[in-house]
Amino acid sequence: MNLRILEDKVALGRAAADHASALLKHTLSTRGRARILAATGGSQFEFLDALTATPGIAWDKVEMFHLDEYVGIGFDHPASFGKYLRERLINKTGLNNHHLIDGLGDPENTCREMGRLLAAEPVDIAFAGVGENGHLAFNDPPADFQTEQPYLVVNLDAACRQQQVGEGWFPNLGTVPRHAISISIRQLLKAKTIIVSVPDARKASAVKRCFEGPISPEAPSSILRAHPDATVYLDRHSATLLANKAPAQTLS
Repeated sequence: MNLRILEDKVALGRAAADHASALLKHTLSTRGRARILAATGGSQFEFLDALTATPGIAWDKVEMFHLDEYVGIGFDHPASFGKYLRERLINKTGLNNHHLIDGLGDPENTCREMGRLLAAEPVDIAFAGVGENGHLAFNDPPADFQTEQPYLVVNLDAACRQQQVGEGWFPNLGTVPRHAISISIRQLLKAKTIIVSVPDARKASAVKRCFEGPISPEAPSSILRAHPDATVYLDRHSATLLANKAPAQTLS
């Protein structure tokens, strides 16, 4: 796993977007199409702003899935990740081939259908973030590192739910759903390349735990260190607790 530290979240977003756009263009030129997994949340703002402003990407040849969605929330809800992706990625690029998780449908049926579609072919690039509790997608600790289900219904812990309040998606903890549909750890790791954006000081503890502590279900994003082509982009704030703050380093 490659770890890159940038000065601030704007530089982080630009560097991650440059990486992603170069991979997308290469994949599209060699294969004629690309499959991606898209993340949401505050960590992706600068990255998606920079990526969607990058010229020369044939978005009409890109197929997109997203990582997770709250159970019981529809696309018109302010916190809907499907709404987020429509506004910050789909509508900006004309990406027509997308599969958004329906938070209002039967969760188990939705998991099966989304899983069937996603597992049909390999994923070229996955975009991800790291939660304040170390979660990867909505796989809170202790995460299931073993299941082969592509998508699963997960319980959201208090730290995860409080993060959603802190980021302004919900007015208080009582309004945050307790369950979500999430891509599984093993399915995410099947992506050929993973690009992870992790800005802000509030992520510093999780960054240290996941990237300098043991690989463990208690620190779900630590599993990224087992992926052969994962790059984690930090800013100086999220990297502040790391023992090694060199601009670039490779972790095993």
